[in-house]
This record gives sequence, structure tokens and C-alpha cells, in this order.
Amino acid sequence: MPPFRFLTAGESHGQTLGTILEGVPAGLSLTADQIAVDLARRQRGYGRGGRQQIEQDRAEIVAGVRHGRTLGSPILLLVRNRDWENWTRIMQVEPLTEAEAAELAAAAEGGDKRSTPVTRVRPGHADLAGAIKYGFGDVRNVLERASARETAARVAAGAVARAFLRELGIEVWSFTAEVGGVAVDPDRCTRTREEAEASPLRCPDPEAEERMVARIDEARSNGDTVGGVFEVVAHGLPVGLGSYVHWDRRLDGALAAAVMSINIVKGVELGLGFEQTRRFGSQVHDVIEGRDADGRWIHRTNNAGGLTGGVTNGQPLVVRGAVKPISTLARPLPSADLISGKPVEKAHYERSDISVVPAAGIVGEAMVLLTLMGSVLEKFGGDLLDETRDNLTRYAARSATPPPSPPGVKEEREVALTGSDMVGSGGDD
Repeated sequence: MPPFRFLTAGESHGQTLGTILEGVPAGLSLTADQIAVDLARRQRGYGRGGRQQIEQDRAEIVAGVRHGRTLGSPILLLVRNRDWENWTRIMQVEPLTEAEAAELAAAAEGGDKRSTPVTRVRPGHADLAGAIKYGFGDVRNVLERASARETAARVAAGAVARAFLRELGIEVWSFTAEVGGVAVDPDRCTRTREEAEASPLRCPDPEAEERMVARIDEARSNGDTVGGVFEVVAHGLPVGLGSYVHWDRRLDGALAAAVMSINIVKGVELGLGFEQTRRFGSQVHDVIEGRDADGRWIHRTNNAGGLTGGVTNGQPLVVRGAVKPISTLARPLPSADLISGKPVEKAHYERSDISVVPAAGIVGEAMVLLTLMGSVLEKFGGDLLDETRDNLTRYAARSATPPPSPPGVKEEREVALTGSDMVGSGGDD
């Protein structure tokens, strides 16, 4: 069993979302106010829809914490849906009585959209595939769980992971790197982290952000949506998280899976990502300059994004997620009806955002935080936070000293390699 895992539960318009975290060490300071910070960040951003004003999410800590400290037992968090009162009959858990079923049918016949079964499947959503997979005749059974609303539970869980990693000196942040084809220019990223966080799109490049906002406005006026790219950066990671010895222990693979699991993400890059395919190796690989005075390994660049061979190398971790345009359009695309199989002029429409790239970045942070927490606990263990910290401290001290010299090596010397001098595998990490 892994040392740490989490699960989420709940539907978009259900009574509550929930998440349970197992394996969080005891002794971690944790309050609902800490979790609220990230939940609020997820709801902000230019291009968001009206539901963000309705919900104003806050997580309730139900179990696993006493007097502000984790107990080492499973932590249960609940995020109540404030819109629940408008969906109580439609989403109720108990079977409908004849009277209740008649009430819903009458509401649907009267034109109430909430009460009407959804059969016009939406392009780009899980509607059709999910309904066929589970044998549903009402797509609401699919869209309620496939909805990005579920990511509020992930962000709540990620806030717990943030509190844990912060105690170990590890910080994770994200920013909007691109919207609708408008990308940041590193030379124009003049905003501090705090300034970028407070900006409309959480963007460090003010000039690019202005053009991003214009692209969102263009999409809004056309009844359309627009995607983009977020970037997540982690600082303070030790060398050695993850492993190259098995495919399922590589940290790069775990991070890619975690970020790709976000509802709206359709691509993941680490470091330079696909840009590496357009450059020569001499322009890609990070020259290792040696140890500094504190014993830390220094790289001239960080094109690998902090990971080599599936293992952290001490450089900042850099992960990017490609966010597709939201599938629910104010001017719906043509589609088909699930029951009849015949074309329809317009797909189903529910309240929607125009762009969610800044919010997707917060979800990206959560998934990176949760993945890193699992990797840290796998490497350093600890039933108590202080135990984990002590293990990390001893490991860091050992890592800062040179390893023993292999047999036959008596002194440092530079070796000029020729083609016949090279030894070892010709493979690559």
C-alpha cells in the first residue's frame, strides 16, 4: 500500500463534495482557513462564470484533526455546494416516490431545464462515452461527476499537501503562461509572484495579459470559449525523489498522469517539453557545473525541468498543462440525441465559463503538490511530521558530502574522451 493516497467524491450539483486523505503524518498544523486560501484562488480569474459568485467554497475538516493538528488518521474534508437548495429534488439520493417523480415530470413539461432529462450530448464532454459505458439514458448521471466542479475537492486536498511540504521547505506555485495563442515573454515577466497572483489572469507578463484578456473578450462576444497553458513550478525539492528502476516509480510519469487527469488538460510538458524536439542536444541538455560551497549541485540551465531519469535533480520542478477550450458553449455546436441517435441543431447548454486557465493552474498546483507529497513520504516516511523532517535533514546532509571514491580512483583528473574511450550504455534517460 502506498504511504499516501487521496480520493474524492461528490457530484457537481449534489449536496457536498468530499475528499479523504490517508497517510498524512501526525503533528501537522492544519485549519480550515489555510485550505480556504487555495479554494478562493481556484474561483478567481478573468473569464469565469456566474457559479463562482454562488459557491464561495470553504472546506469543513470533519475528521483526522484535533485542536488544529493532524492525528495521523484519515482526514475527511467536505466542501458544501451552496447551490444545493435549487437541486434537492433533482439530485436527491433516496428513491423518488410516485408523487416526487410526478412533480419532476410536471416541472420538465413546464419548461424547467433542471428537471428535464439531458439527452442532447455535448461535443467535447464525457456525455456520450459515459452514457454508453454505464448504460444511462439521462446524461446528467455522467456530467454531474465528470464536471470540473470535482476539482474543488482536489484543491482542498492539495492545500493539505501544501501545508505538509511547506514544513519541509518546498513551495509550489503556478501562473498563466498562454491564453488563446498569446504567450508570455520571459523577458517581459516583470511582475513579482504576489503581483502576478493579484492580476486578472495570474500572469507575470502584463503586456501579454492585456492581449490574453482581449482574446477572452473576443470569445465571449462570439459565444465561444478559449484555452491556454498553465505552468507549475516547485522550489526546494531534494535530489532523489522518484526512481529510474521501474516505469511506475518514475516521478515524471506520476506527475504527467496527475496533471493529465485534470478534466480540461489535454497535454503535459516537463521542462522544455516538445521544444526539445526542435533543438540540437547541445542546446537542450543542462551542463552540470559542480557543487557549490554548501554542497549543492549546480546546473547551468534547467531545460529538463528539475527531473532526469524520473528523479529530481535539485533544480526547480517545471510542469506545464495544456488547457483545451471549455466544451460547453453559449452558442452550442450541433450534436445528436442520445435516445434517438438523430442529429440535433444544438447540444445541451448549462452555465459555463469562457476561460479557466488561471483556475486550472490552481488545480495543477494541487495535483503536483499531492504527487510530491506521496513521493516525499515514499522516500522519507514518518508517522510524525518531525520524523519526516529529521529523515530529510539527515539525507540532505549526507547528500551534500562527496560519495566515497570507487576502487582505483586516487585523485581528481580530467579525462579527454575519444570515441574509443567512451564506456557504458549508449541509451538515454
